[in-house]
Amino acid sequence: MTDDNRVQSPRRVRELGVVVGTLPTGPLNAITDVPGVRVGQTTITGDGVNTGVTAIVPDGWEATLPAAVAVGNGYGKLIGTTQVDELGVIETPILLTGTLSTFRVADAFVSWLLDRNPRATSLNPIVGETNDGHLSDIRRRPITPAHVHAALDAASATLPQEGCAGAGTGTAALGFKAGIGTASRALTDGTVGVLVQANFSGVLTVLGRQVPAEPIDSDGNSCMIVVATDLPLDSRQLGRLARRAIFAMARVGSDYAPGSGDYAIAFTTSRTPSYADRDLRTPFQAVTESVEEALLNSLTMARTTTGFQNHTAHAVPHNRIQPTQ
Repeated sequence: MTDDNRVQSPRRVRELGVVVGTLPTGPLNAITDVPGVRVGQTTITGDGVNTGVTAIVPDGWEATLPAAVAVGNGYGKLIGTTQVDELGVIETPILLTGTLSTFRVADAFVSWLLDRNPRATSLNPIVGETNDGHLSDIRRRPITPAHVHAALDAASATLPQEGCAGAGTGTAALGFKAGIGTASRALTDGTVGVLVQANFSGVLTVLGRQVPAEPIDSDGNSCMIVVATDLPLDSRQLGRLARRAIFAMARVGSDYAPGSGDYAIAFTTSRTPSYADRDLRTPFQAVTESVEEALLNSLTMARTTTGFQNHTAHAVPHNRIQPTQ
């Protein structure tokens, strides 16, 4: 593979002529199109380190929000899942990071939460991860409380940075450099948005066409997917959305490897469930389309990166995924 893709400008797949699905996107085509959902990120690079923190912060989390987790393959560290399964709610924002920093991030996250609730004696922080050890000196665990607090405090409703940003700074997927990606779909009765931390194996597939790459010798092979909506769903229905998010990984070529930790967590900002199961067809479609597009954005918005021990992950050459004329 040549290094020509080092100098190409990151572009979202729609800018490259790749249109996923048939439903309309939200204004930003991002998880932040869901009203009340904000994202903040801290990116750490240099001296063999490529890692960071991504925070998904929904308004109203202090009073809990309906939520559910789906596990495609449980080879990962998603802190807080058992309580979400038991109670069907989240009571904190959701953070993403690198594998060995998960526990430091959770501890710093608890401090941030305690500062905001002086009466708290029990908290259930949600922290997910993928392994960025191919491009980052993962054993250094470089993330500090300041990095975590900065990501949370910087959360905004603007378009999140994609590719080599936050928790996706050192990740790779489908043989190429990947990272953070996001997308959304606007429905007649609400919005569905997703954010992904892509770090898994397989053969990149774009609208059914394979784009093979040289495999990356990595201990990665995981994916974290956060699904947000304002539809009035209960936790059981959110679990159905979360499962569709993991199914959607197959659309871009995931091989669901044995060492993969593939998780989706879905939440709604609505606390008044009133949605009929028979009406879930379009929300299911919105999730699968959004996840597919977000995963592709995580790749096309990434830059070729050389990191720990001079390992390199190449950005996907844009001309290889553009539709043929």
